[in-house]
Amino acid sequence: MKKKKVLLQTDFALGKTGFGRNAKALLSYLYKTDKYELVHYCCGTAYSAIQHKMLPWKSVGSLPDDQAELEQINKDPNLAKRASYGEYYLDRVMKEEKPDIYIAAQDIWGIDFAIGKPWFKKISSVLWTTLDSLPILPSALEAAKKTDNFWVWSSFAEKEMKKLGHDHVQTVHGAVDANVFFKVSDSKRATLRNMQGIPNDTFIVGFVFRNQLRKSVPNLLEGFKELKKKNPKLKTKLLLHTHYGEGWNIPKLAREYDLQDEDILTTYICKACNKYAIQQFHGQELDCPFCKAEKSSGTTNVGHGVTEEQLNEIYNLMDVYCHPFTSGGQEMPIQEAKMTELITLVTDYSCGEEMCSPEANSLPLKWSEYREHGTEFIKASTSPISICRQLGKVLKMKPEAKSKMGKAARQWAVDNFSIEAVGKKIEAFIDNAADVNYDFNFEGRKGNPNYVMPVIESDADWILHMYSNILNYESMNDQDDGFKHWMKEREKGAPREKIEQYFRQVASKETAQNTTLDDLLSEDDEGKRILFSMPKSAGDIFLSTSLFRSIKETYPDHNLYVATSPEFMNILDGNPHVYKVIPFSEKFESHYFTEGSSKNKGYFEISFIPFITTQKYQSYQHNGKDVIVYKDLKYAHN
Repeated sequence: MKKKKVLLQTDFALGKTGFGRNAKALLSYLYKTDKYELVHYCCGTAYSAIQHKMLPWKSVGSLPDDQAELEQINKDPNLAKRASYGEYYLDRVMKEEKPDIYIAAQDIWGIDFAIGKPWFKKISSVLWTTLDSLPILPSALEAAKKTDNFWVWSSFAEKEMKKLGHDHVQTVHGAVDANVFFKVSDSKRATLRNMQGIPNDTFIVGFVFRNQLRKSVPNLLEGFKELKKKNPKLKTKLLLHTHYGEGWNIPKLAREYDLQDEDILTTYICKACNKYAIQQFHGQELDCPFCKAEKSSGTTNVGHGVTEEQLNEIYNLMDVYCHPFTSGGQEMPIQEAKMTELITLVTDYSCGEEMCSPEANSLPLKWSEYREHGTEFIKASTSPISICRQLGKVLKMKPEAKSKMGKAARQWAVDNFSIEAVGKKIEAFIDNAADVNYDFNFEGRKGNPNYVMPVIESDADWILHMYSNILNYESMNDQDDGFKHWMKEREKGAPREKIEQYFRQVASKETAQNTTLDDLLSEDDEGKRILFSMPKSAGDIFLSTSLFRSIKETYPDHNLYVATSPEFMNILDGNPHVYKVIPFSEKFESHYFTEGSSKNKGYFEISFIPFITTQKYQSYQHNGKDVIVYKDLKYAHN
């Protein structure tokens, strides 16, 4: 029986982001069932990135391997963002993999472009997104209308969308590994504290977070200051597991709240030995206290952070966990803290509403409403007084009551957020999904590099017209980053001709990568094709034309196809010896692919790849000391 193929589009599974960690948890669960063929389409990594091979399931990235192509994409911020989220290669991956199930887990603007794809309604497709504020984003409401399977990460979002008539929306939480996050024994905890130089009688208030502005660091600092003020004899410290190199300027804020350097601890991680240390902040790039590597240790971040096992130890250093925030999609550290049986303080808004339900066993934090400028979203400003009061409650709790509350909180988190709980729900969805009878014979979204631009005086209208008609972007307006970028370029004096040339080059590449090789070859010359590959540069391609006549004379009954990068194709226009110019692909570097081997019958009788030794691996220099060896071939058979 054929296994169902599941394609998950989200952050790379070994990344330190919430989406990445969810991918690792979910794919691990599905892999262990041995019921499915799994493909992970990784946002933000190169298509053939070496780190993909570290995982047992197939992984491919959303960005080109070719650095020149990537640099071309990055010239337009809008295109770069879309490519990172997965739009650039999505149709190509769907054609290559032909999945039965498509699940895209990301912010709504990182997945809604899939809705208009020709394959989206032909298979079981899911948009799985985080929505954290009221009013609900109009783009999310529009996407929900067009999507049969629309999942959100918190019941807060489900409740609000159902109020607006979207009854099919359901909550599917991100998965947290309950086998990794747990309360260690008292002796182990004492050992961990001793290793980090933290006395057992010190009351540690912890917060695990990405240092984003929506994490309410000033509110927590003020609440912590009030706690110290009301309890002058209390030995207490604030442990902020975060990156000091982005977001809030924590040292500056601490000084404003009259907190001492020694009041706040943070996590350092060494890039050389991967050991962590809990200590005061003393800047980035410190020498490692363990392996002594120079300038190798910095505050933990999504680029280089602690393992989940190490993070579990860090939770176990804490006495209480406090998570004040303006809004959030799920906030995984809250569930992780609960799984370690910590008492958790949570802002009672957004996904925090679910965390503050009676059965969740949290201590709710009060908040006041403010509006975010630009979006007009309702956001929460957590009360520092409420933080102080709830921390005071934890201080006064008897050990038995604290233990009972912590165990109940863990069980609730396991029942609702564990890999098994979430995995079983998604497993049931996959098993009940309809069988697919779709051949994936579709035309992906292609640009129109040859579109004839009309005369448009307004730069704004001219840029939007190119997005719509050369790149074929359906939803583009004057608020998009790409539009703003090109308007600034025009203001700085960039000529229209160069900007238009860039748009046409991008359109050519997108057209090429969404077209299969079968689409490019003639049906009536099978068995009589020659391929000559020369991806770049203009000079090499021009010099290569001197060989084409000889190739045609040697193989008069064959058609000569020349593969090159789209921006150089016009050099070969009108060449009498070239049957057709096609976009170059890295697959053409393999004779096994182009000429065939074993079960692969190939596409060409003969494939020439002279650029391998002149462009990819330059093997002809020899520092100018070589002497031509094969001077007279007439002696070759003697």
